[in-house]
Amino acid sequence: MQAELDTLESKLAQLVQLTQRLRVENHQLRQELAHALSQGRQYHDKIDSAKVRLERLLAQLPEEEA
Repeated sequence: MQAELDTLESKLAQLVQLTQRLRVENHQLRQELAHALSQGRQYHDKIDSAKVRLERLLAQLPEEEA
């Protein structure tokens, strides 16, 4: 009976360690995701800004005559 309790205690300790490690990893991944999403929004804004500037420049070009 004591051997079974010792085995159970060992497995429980491993489970606790794994849970703690996964919590830390999950937190890190959430931070990385938040950063990636923020960067994605910044890139999207830059692309939109460049698109507007290009459209303005194209509008200033004289029309070609065929």
